[in-house]
Amino acid sequence: QVQLVESGGGLVQAGGSLRLSCAASGRTFSSSHMGWFRQAPGKEREFVAAIRWSGGSTLYADSVKGRFTISRDIVKNMVYLQMIRLKPEDAAVYYCAARVGMEIKTTSSEYDYWGQGTQVTVSS
Repeated sequence: QVQLVESGGGLVQAGGSLRLSCAASGRTFSSSHMGWFRQAPGKEREFVAAIRWSGGSTLYADSVKGRFTISRDIVKNMVYLQMIRLKPEDAAVYYCAARVGMEIKTTSSEYDYWGQGTQVTVSS
């Protein structure tokens, strides 16, 4: 079991930055691949970024490449999403997710545990 709690969301102007945090607990966190997803009103939940359990490899959605960075601190049981140059279209509820499996994935159905989400609002 892995429990996830996101924080760090808020209101930011376009072009600004935010860092989301995900606090994890549970025996399998250190061996779980971690991902960030987001869901805007009326839209499907979409992949944002993922990181391998070891931190050795990452994946990003094309829409955030070069602007978002995912990282993890296994000692602190934390996962982060640093977001810069935010755009109005980045506004959504952001979810942290954990996957127990062989590879990192970009599909939400492949993830086993989810946090409650944190709201990011970007004003133009």
